[in-house]
Amino acid sequence: MNSLQMSITIGWLYPKLMSTYGDRGNVITIQRRAQWRGYEVTVLPLDQNSTADDIKSVDVIVGGGAQDRQQEIVMRDLQGTKAEAMRNKIENGTPGVFTCGSPQLLGNYYEPGFGQRIEGLGILDLVSIHPGENTQRCIGNLVIEVTASRLAEELTAMLGTKPYLVGFENHGGRTKLGTVEPLGKVVYGLGNNGEDGTEGAFYRNAIATYSHGPLLPKNPFVADWLIQTALRCKYQQEITLTSLDDTLATQGREAMLKKLKVSLPNVVSTKV
Repeated sequence: MNSLQMSITIGWLYPKLMSTYGDRGNVITIQRRAQWRGYEVTVLPLDQNSTADDIKSVDVIVGGGAQDRQQEIVMRDLQGTKAEAMRNKIENGTPGVFTCGSPQLLGNYYEPGFGQRIEGLGILDLVSIHPGENTQRCIGNLVIEVTASRLAEELTAMLGTKPYLVGFENHGGRTKLGTVEPLGKVVYGLGNNGEDGTEGAFYRNAIATYSHGPLLPKNPFVADWLIQTALRCKYQQEITLTSLDDTLATQGREAMLKKLKVSLPNVVSTKV
């Protein structure tokens, strides 16, 4: 089966409520990079009007950030059969990228600065707590080394060098990990909580991170990993993506690293 006969459906979690800080760019990046290679792409909003069957139909999931009020609406809606469908998708290996509020949604619970604790889906063993309005937010550029073992191994195989992610964080909540594996360790910035040096989480094929910006245009090799993983899971066959010219992305990453005065042992090339 060639690329012209293959397709992927991107499930976009609550696009009207959870798309702060340009996170819709993650959807666009996956969509365009798949289309440039000849794959048919459908973007399916997963919101209050969606059903459990809609969630079951997607091949990759994208979730963005939200303010506390919007996040509470989402977490109250994603219950019952819809919640079970989401758990099953992630447990069965459906890839996804979840930024800022979305990992809190997938975690055990989130405690906002005001109001009651909001229970999450319990897919990721982590908790997030907002210390209150008098606590300084975690804001600024972010560089992490991907340390999640399998993801780091697969990205290294794609790139030929150790993977680092460049992003931007803006969050009031502090996240503490339980048994779930961190996505990476902080090279520059604050990460999950500004204390333990961890950033994000990785479980099955789900990437959770506080990195906005959005994440994927700055790190297009992660978008390619999501596409490749989605196609392999859907069609149960080996998939190797054709190369794209990512010169601009590479230059952008290098400019940011230079600005931050971050020197990496092997700066990732974003051409795969």
